[in-house]
Amino acid sequence: MRRIVIWAVCVSIFASQAEAESLRALVAGEMLISAESPEGSSIHLAHNTSAVILLGADTRFFRGVEIELTAPQEWLLYQGSLAMLVYSELSPAPSVGVNDLEGRRIAFDPLPSRIKTIYQIPVRASHGLRTGPYATVSPAIVPPASFPILFRLMPIIKGLSEELESMRFHFTAKPIFGDEGAVRLNFRYPQQLAGRPFTVLIDDVLIENTGEERLLKEGEHHLVVLSDEYRNESRRFMIERAKIHDLTVNLQDPTPLIIFEAPENAQIYLNNRLISRTSGPIPVEPGTHEAKFQVGDYSLTRTISIEKGKTYRIALAVDIDVEETN
Repeated sequence: MRRIVIWAVCVSIFASQAEAESLRALVAGEMLISAESPEGSSIHLAHNTSAVILLGADTRFFRGVEIELTAPQEWLLYQGSLAMLVYSELSPAPSVGVNDLEGRRIAFDPLPSRIKTIYQIPVRASHGLRTGPYATVSPAIVPPASFPILFRLMPIIKGLSEELESMRFHFTAKPIFGDEGAVRLNFRYPQQLAGRPFTVLIDDVLIENTGEERLLKEGEHHLVVLSDEYRNESRRFMIERAKIHDLTVNLQDPTPLIIFEAPENAQIYLNNRLISRTSGPIPVEPGTHEAKFQVGDYSLTRTISIEKGKTYRIALAVDIDVEETN
């Protein structure tokens, strides 16, 4: 019963404090949380030690930080003996060893009587995290500018046993990602048409600054490039969670092209001009054109309407019909 009374008093005192306070902390190690290491990092803590959690430079995909404390089986005999505390806005920046600090306490919880405890700390307002049976979400939002934070284990009773003093807890911290990634656009231009205007849409939304990375929900997206100076482009691409997708778009000359296909013994004419077989795609002006295939004494002529920015394939198909009659 004595432990329960002390526990209740501690909760009442600590829950009401929001201003910076002075503390002395024995820091066992530093843990860097970054998008490049989604699995996080781990350290072992004793009953009176702390861990410093730092964020990497790129936190745009972060919703929060998840901390997980795994106790040995013997811990179940010591309910109400230890509490975990979290501090932000630390001054000065802590290092491994004994530190005299000031910080703002954002969490205090007596360790529950279970082997694994998960605590989630949001780093942005629209985090979407919810407390459930497996994890507790801090009501305090800690923006990246308030990092590093200090996670601390602290006794809340006197006269700890030797077993508890020698006990080691496995502590892990890792990022919680949102359901978005980013796309980075790179445009390449024909040398003779560099710097001409064009319009970019992603999922029918106008992209005003194509040089900036754009956050998008994970999944499939649709890119459209519209221009009078280049060929229109349309393509789909995938965004993965917490990753940047580099998308290169080769803008092309909008001059229409015609590709001819015919048997080797056929002669090809465009607007009554004999076409060389080695000339490849043939650039033409928009408008009406006449294509003619000649094989021996047989010829076939077609009139085609050509539009700007399109490629046309004109093929002479030779087929054999087999018909069975009685």
